[in-house]
Amino acid sequence: MYTFKNLIDGKLVPSKSGEVIDVLNPVNNEVIGSVPKGTKEDAQAALLSSQRAQRDWRKLTAKQRGDYLIELAELLMDNKEELSDLLTTEHGKPLHEAIGEVEGAAGFLRYAAESARRIEGEIVTSEMENEQAWIQRVPFGVTVGIVAWNFPLALAARKIGNALVCGNTMIVKPPSETPLTVMRFGELIAGKSSLPAGVLNFITGSGRVVGDALVRNQIVKLVTLTGSTNAGLEVFRAAADNCVAVRLELGGKAPFIVMDDADLDKAVKCAVISRFSNCGQICTCNERMYIHENVYEEFKQKLAEETKKLIVGDPKAPGTDIGPKVNRAEVDKIHQMVQKSLEEGGKILLDMTPNVKPTQNGNWLYPMIVEVDDNKNELMQKETFGPVLPIMKVKDFDEALLFANDCDYGLSAYLFTNNAKNIMRAVNELEFGEVYTNRENGEMVNAFHNGYKLSGIGGEDGKHGLEGYLQKKTVYMNYNY
Repeated sequence: MYTFKNLIDGKLVPSKSGEVIDVLNPVNNEVIGSVPKGTKEDAQAALLSSQRAQRDWRKLTAKQRGDYLIELAELLMDNKEELSDLLTTEHGKPLHEAIGEVEGAAGFLRYAAESARRIEGEIVTSEMENEQAWIQRVPFGVTVGIVAWNFPLALAARKIGNALVCGNTMIVKPPSETPLTVMRFGELIAGKSSLPAGVLNFITGSGRVVGDALVRNQIVKLVTLTGSTNAGLEVFRAAADNCVAVRLELGGKAPFIVMDDADLDKAVKCAVISRFSNCGQICTCNERMYIHENVYEEFKQKLAEETKKLIVGDPKAPGTDIGPKVNRAEVDKIHQMVQKSLEEGGKILLDMTPNVKPTQNGNWLYPMIVEVDDNKNELMQKETFGPVLPIMKVKDFDEALLFANDCDYGLSAYLFTNNAKNIMRAVNELEFGEVYTNRENGEMVNAFHNGYKLSGIGGEDGKHGLEGYLQKKTVYMNYNY
């Protein structure tokens, strides 16, 4: 059993309520650990700690703050094997993907440390004599990082790095479904790092209690959330009471367009990777496919054949491609979506569900491909976040673009074609913050991860993600005295 405490002001402490949240192993739904069920009082203690620590933290040079982040990155890598195993146990993702997440988390921290030398200001021309004017970037102060359950450690590190190097302190709220690895990181920080107390606080609890208490508090100056669109909208409304800045990275419904001049074999492989990695639990996943009618039948057959090669099973076993879904509610949600899609005219092309599953009580959900002929079908409009892939025939590129944009989400999109004109049209016309052309998903740490419409506001990564953790201050220095 894994039992973790909150990290508040450099100390590991239980919730003031004494209650805990049980964490289940998705392979069998047995309890594997617990974290504190935080209260408003716990949130207040974390806020006051962050506020005190930020006064001195912001006085350090950005380089000094970056050195602490390098130390945290090394802490992750020194404990990579333990953290990867724990992440697979609580989440269900294959072990090789968990290892990649730990390495990615360390990469986020290292990149943020390197960004210490990228924080820049601007000199502006003054209209007055003997005056210098400039705009400098300064920290917000106390920030809150709310983390989604699909990549808990990586998403926490993504926020922590930029927040801290910019001179902010941060309170991290891990997800209740998969909090263990993040809280173990907090435990390692408390016991093995030199990070000053209060610069990072970790607190677990429900969104409606702990999350709400953090977001609505006047101490907080910036909230950054990665999660569902519904959760993001709730945070947006709550933060409005104190005009708190928000950065929201929310859901997606990525279209995957394949034209008749595309490399079909490459497109198929990328489609499978981009749909079924992490059991489809990625906001940039291939969520709906639009295939040109001239290659539709061939592509459909190749897609089914490639999907059949995937191995679903024990996430710690070598060769496993897909582990269980994170919880039973997610499985039930997707079953309901598929049923509604079928009622709306969808047809199952492939269903890999076996008669006997790896465990009786696990959250198993197998790859499924569903053919649809209506872009308003349930599976073409609602985020699935699982290993179910709808596929639809289109007559030309214009229709593909039209259907792709006919959606409330705008995070990522895919296009496979060898036509430069179509590529540039997609760049100009697709209403999405990221466009992957002739490749699978996977954003770069030095690019910008950003969504349109209901996929969020703000963004992460690169120089623009860094700027999201800084606010601007204009200074007029008149020296005519």
